[in-house]
Amino acid sequence: MTSIAQFWDSAIVPTLVDYIRIPAKSPHFDKDWAKNGYIEAAVTLAAEWCRKHPVEGMQLEIVRLPGRTPVLFIEVPASKGGNPSGAEPAGTVLLYGHLDKQPEMTGWAEGTGPWIPVIKDGKLYGRGGADDGYAVFASIAALRALQQEKKPHARTVILIECCEESGSVDLPAYLEALAPRVGAPALVVGLDSGCGNYEQLWGTTSLRGLVNGVLTVEVLTEGVHSGDASGVVASSFRIARQLLERVEEAATGRVREAAFQAPVPPERLSQAKRAAVVLGKEIYARFPFVPGMRPMAEPLEELVLNRTWRPALSVTGAEGLPLPANAGNVLRPRTSLALSLRIPPTVIGEKAAAKLKEILEADPPCGARVRFDAGQAATGWHAPATAPWLEKILNETSKKHFGKPAMWMGEGGTIPFMAMLGEKFPAAQFLITGVLGPHSNAHGPNEFLHIEYAKKLTAAVADVLAAQAGG
Repeated sequence: MTSIAQFWDSAIVPTLVDYIRIPAKSPHFDKDWAKNGYIEAAVTLAAEWCRKHPVEGMQLEIVRLPGRTPVLFIEVPASKGGNPSGAEPAGTVLLYGHLDKQPEMTGWAEGTGPWIPVIKDGKLYGRGGADDGYAVFASIAALRALQQEKKPHARTVILIECCEESGSVDLPAYLEALAPRVGAPALVVGLDSGCGNYEQLWGTTSLRGLVNGVLTVEVLTEGVHSGDASGVVASSFRIARQLLERVEEAATGRVREAAFQAPVPPERLSQAKRAAVVLGKEIYARFPFVPGMRPMAEPLEELVLNRTWRPALSVTGAEGLPLPANAGNVLRPRTSLALSLRIPPTVIGEKAAAKLKEILEADPPCGARVRFDAGQAATGWHAPATAPWLEKILNETSKKHFGKPAMWMGEGGTIPFMAMLGEKFPAAQFLITGVLGPHSNAHGPNEFLHIEYAKKLTAAVADVLAAQAGG
């Protein structure tokens, strides 16, 4: 652990500072990403750092397919010796992360910003450090530590994409192109997830899926005086409210449609209850509620299940609504709302997107022109049963580095890569984990990387790699 912590301080943190300065927004948020060159700058920075801090036998390539974001692909052969059985470590380990980022978002604290790296109280603030720029550096650090300590590791592939925040739309093409070089992983380690607290190791058991898109309601060809038209012409916003009510109960937030629901497996129910006991009020206190605001449910395990296995609808953007200072007494011609529907891990994203479109566009109130343009349709992920060896080493390494046993919990976000790999490699074991803990605020303002937790997580990953190889 000491060598990993020192390496983080001397080599990783300074490079993450440089990485945060790069506005490498994902293609969905930067249509001119290729011309602007920020994604190229981020992947080049990571590649040059890896070449400067290589592990034995490492082969590195920035793979580029025409018209697609690049992928950083690293191969490290299995270590020699150190295996108690005398055999070579079997199988391949795949380590995953990404370098593209979410957009700026408003609300950053004074003196900070998405592209302004600031280290304060052991946290590195700025966009992308925790989600998920640290992954490639932590992966190399774990392998370096094993080789320095002459501990075993299996053949390892590190795959770092640059399109995750856009739904990993470029990744299937790369998985197909690189399939002979990737092989069939025995273990997949994804470093793009979260942790319930910073006091122990957390494994992610599931990820919700996502359907997003834009709902547009048009009632007029141009705006008209509200005093003249209201009561005759229906408000486009009111019609949008009606349409949303078809999907979600406004009073409770419950999603109505059965097609967006899925039963929660008994094991996940038990894990949710255990997580609720361990985390307590931090389950909701981690969020920046305004004074007087309460969570949507009182039983803590219900909040855990709400954010991991139950569907939820959010309006994440709007068009056609002037700022209050510019709003006149006008009945507006149209309203567009960006919708984000989180769906349970086992619901198929494409089917959910088709159903959402059907619900919203059917029989428009007052004959309004209604259109739902679906965007991302990502299926979630549900982990296979954890092998005894993996559960054992996770508990051991958590106690070793954190002083507490490992915990398991689902996450509310989406990592499309996991669903792709889960389908492609059904026999693989999965350790999906990460540094996105309380208040780290991925995608929002004041995103930070908890440096001490990242160091311990790196050490834990090294222990898992050694155990997988028989060490």
